[in-house]
Amino acid sequence: MLCCCVGVQELAARYAPLLRLPVTEVGGALELIRQQAVKRGKERQRFRETSVATLELLLPQNNRKETKTKSYLETRLDVRVQELVDRIGEDYGLKYIKLILNGRTLCVDQPLDQQGVKNHSKVMVLKVTDAEWKLQLSEEEEKEKNQKESLQRTQKGFQILSERDGSEDSSPFLEIADQRGNPLTIPPQEKKALILAMGFHEKGRSLMKKKQFDLALCHLLQADQQFSRCGSALLSSVDNFAVLQLDVVWCYRALEALSCLEDGRSRLQRAEDCFLRCYGERRQRLLMIKGNTGREEVLFLRLHLLQSLLSYIEGNDAQARQQLSKVEALYARLCLDSEKMAQLMSLGFTEKEARLGLRACEGDLQEAAIHIGNQTQEREELKQRERKRRSRRMEAISSLTELGYSRRDAARALQHAGGDVDRAYGILLDSSGSAQATGSHSEGSVEKLLYLGFQRDVSEAALRLTGGDVQSATQLLLDQQGVLSPELLSESPSSEEPSTSSSTSTGDVSTEDSELVNEALEDIARHEEDYLDLNLEEESELIATMKSYLSPAHRV
Repeated sequence: MLCCCVGVQELAARYAPLLRLPVTEVGGALELIRQQAVKRGKERQRFRETSVATLELLLPQNNRKETKTKSYLETRLDVRVQELVDRIGEDYGLKYIKLILNGRTLCVDQPLDQQGVKNHSKVMVLKVTDAEWKLQLSEEEEKEKNQKESLQRTQKGFQILSERDGSEDSSPFLEIADQRGNPLTIPPQEKKALILAMGFHEKGRSLMKKKQFDLALCHLLQADQQFSRCGSALLSSVDNFAVLQLDVVWCYRALEALSCLEDGRSRLQRAEDCFLRCYGERRQRLLMIKGNTGREEVLFLRLHLLQSLLSYIEGNDAQARQQLSKVEALYARLCLDSEKMAQLMSLGFTEKEARLGLRACEGDLQEAAIHIGNQTQEREELKQRERKRRSRRMEAISSLTELGYSRRDAARALQHAGGDVDRAYGILLDSSGSAQATGSHSEGSVEKLLYLGFQRDVSEAALRLTGGDVQSATQLLLDQQGVLSPELLSESPSSEEPSTSSSTSTGDVSTEDSELVNEALEDIARHEEDYLDLNLEEESELIATMKSYLSPAHRV
């Protein structure tokens, strides 16, 4: 300590003549700077060890206990802003306040770290009137309402699509296919969960592109819940689940959500394990399916970059540097020559096609042009095969409906029969006999469901869909929270008879369904490799930030 004091006195004696100030005044200022530096160093060390941050409060003039003394508050950054507001209000006798960081009002219902608050942040405390406080509450309620509505509309839209089976020629429906475009046979409930999961994921990715990371995260977490309902065998064979984990942690990064650090680490591990199972230890499975591995490298760039960031936050600088070196090597390979991009685009290819093609061919211009052309041809051939397959399917459904069966029953029987019309006819005959045998008990079954609190129309529809099995119908209604899609409700024995009284209502429901479906379809990427088309701008910024974090000067 004596050496420090001597050093300060020497500096004061050296600079006092230049500043034309007394030596004692300059010495006092330098000593204050030294004390503040020591204090901040201790606070920084404590934050790294305990996660307790120190915030500087800029209080209203008449609420400062001492005019020249700064006000500080110690807190974890994973607590909600409301908790901080309550503490400040109690300590300084303030009733209605709002907190400002860098000119932006902090939302009281979100954690501090998700809104950019860091150790040593300066937070301005503003008093607000009763009217302003009520307005602030109404805005937060409106935001929460919009968030819930977005989630509900996304779920309803993809739920309608998941229940369609292609029996209606003009209605869009979704089909799960492998990486070559071949339809996959998946149990109905698992298929429905998978479509909902992929739908929420697509919506979340769409919001990420718009930089709406908070709303995107809500949709991605819903997708994660739906994926959990799928079988482990299915999840281990596709990379969708791994990509979702990366996207969730990428949102954590964008929102600076330090409170999600532990969850982020486990998600990255799940992503890495899933990639290993799907692609093979040396990407051999991926190479066998696609012929190259260049496009998927962007996923590993993000994976290692996020791992580097989390290692740094946890205080493991050596591991962070090791991961960052992998990132920089990948980044160098994935950055593309702008002239080659321009040449490919001059040939009529889109920017997306040019970028994906060059990465697939490791920057070889001629190979990329051939590759893109081949992929375009393969996509067109796949579309033609799909048109022919659907045409044959519609013909088969029409043949069965001519025998007196509904289009939906015909479509489902045909699906169970693997497209064989004769087998489908046999299935329909068997189900008709079963329905007749249980018909006498149908009213009693309906009464049981009514007793459980379900509505009559959904009870009848559920019994029809489950072949009159009360237990299965009950489970179906519980899974759907007592609400079945309008398409299922309209599929009843009396629906074939015209009814003028219900035509208006049915039309309204159909219009609403169409709007929900169209909204859902808008978020689905038109290119099957859209999730691999990253321009690396955000990644480049984070790489530069990580390099500055890990530089020796930053650790002073």
